[in-house]
Amino acid sequence: MARLNARQLIDLVLDDGSWVSWDTPPARVGVSAAYAAELAAAEERTGVDESVLTGSGLMMGRRVAVLVSEFGFLAGSIGRDAADRLVSAIKRATAEGLPLLAAPASGGTRMQEGTPAFVQMVRITEAVAAHKAAGLPYLVYLRHPTTGGVMASWGSLGHVTVGEPGALLGFLGPKVFELLHGEPFPPGVQQAENLYAHGIIDAVLPPDEIAGILDRALTILLTRPGPQALAPSAVEPTSPSVVEPTSAARRVETTPPALPDVDTWDAVTRSRRPDRPGVRRLLKTAAVDVVPLNGTGQGERDPALLIALARFGDAPCVLLAQDRREQQQQPFGPQALREAQRGMRLAADLGLPVLTVIDTRGAALSADAENGGMAGEIARCIDALVTAKAPTLCLMLGEGNGGGALAFLPADRVVAAQHAWLSPLPPEGASAIVHGDVSHAADMARAQQVRALDLHARGIVDRIIPELPDAAEEPDAFCHRVGAVIEEELAGLLARGAGTPAARASRYA
Repeated sequence: MARLNARQLIDLVLDDGSWVSWDTPPARVGVSAAYAAELAAAEERTGVDESVLTGSGLMMGRRVAVLVSEFGFLAGSIGRDAADRLVSAIKRATAEGLPLLAAPASGGTRMQEGTPAFVQMVRITEAVAAHKAAGLPYLVYLRHPTTGGVMASWGSLGHVTVGEPGALLGFLGPKVFELLHGEPFPPGVQQAENLYAHGIIDAVLPPDEIAGILDRALTILLTRPGPQALAPSAVEPTSPSVVEPTSAARRVETTPPALPDVDTWDAVTRSRRPDRPGVRRLLKTAAVDVVPLNGTGQGERDPALLIALARFGDAPCVLLAQDRREQQQQPFGPQALREAQRGMRLAADLGLPVLTVIDTRGAALSADAENGGMAGEIARCIDALVTAKAPTLCLMLGEGNGGGALAFLPADRVVAAQHAWLSPLPPEGASAIVHGDVSHAADMARAQQVRALDLHARGIVDRIIPELPDAAEEPDAFCHRVGAVIEEELAGLLARGAGTPAARASRYA
């Protein structure tokens, strides 16, 4: 497959005629005659004066800053002049409040300059970190090939990271590995598709699809509705207005009188219906924009968790949802909880609210889950939510079994579908512990007050979303109803800001 050079990629991704270069001629200080000849030959061959081009332009009408490697210029390697160019552009993007798009393709450090070039990766990383600390998006498109110090610095720091199909992506280049170890590197390991399979990058897409996904991501990341952006929703006319919990006192919203008092076991049974809509149906029906993410970025992924950037109406969020469909094949494991913690860090970086969705038959019970630190990851996930610097919203959508559900619960606001529930164990498990068999499951569920309605009465749930009469019998209407509540709640959270850990914990007192 023919690979695009830097200028071709810029022309493909940015709007016609919008590119403005920020580059100044390289200083070329202390360059030997032999090295100068190499640089001159590279410039003549590629038509560019360094291994990176920087500037700004419009992408689907939105102004963005861009860093693009030119692999044809000494294998895209980074020397002092290239590093100076990168750092200058990153700092300018930060000062101008622009989202930053990076498209590296590099063998890493420029060997002709050695260690003085190698340590420039620290400066580049610091500039990227400052850009992210300013709450500005940093999006990365890893091109073929990206290895060495570039992969280990600005290539691996994206809020969202996409790889080029078939691209060689890794730390140590395969040629270097073979020379050092006397054997070839295992095939396929350092390939974009394998990095996706291991949760290291978020997607694999060809260059002509990059503008679309990056624009959707930026639409979500840069949406900031004000306090007046959304009027109170009409989907729940009998419910009172939103009340923000405080550590000093909480006023519990009254249960809407129109809701029937459905028996606890009936609610549990309804939540388990295979045709009950889950998070995928909710997103398809009610979300405006969705950009799926993938994995921890550190070599793990769990399909039982759906992690995404999403927008409901004008309200953006980082979505962390237990996926009932995928859990039929693979229980919710410790990797999913580590993915969730990645999502919380992302939300804090970008000032986005977190939306967690509880819909699980329970966390995985297996040797692999125990060896993966399941209990510790539940604890760390609870800790991350309680102390999150981003506003948080929890949606109890269906089943809520055990610690895997509890890990997603503590939030500034908690809303629940009418037939959702939360329990320390499946009712059958509680019956087995107390009575020695599962025949008392229904009675145990009632006694343990697991229903969303019971939790609402105790102040643990803030708001009930009606099912008329059951989500499985009105899936689209139910999903639209849930989406409208999410939109309103997120807008309120964005207007008020994140709560304190003490306020989040106070509802359980």
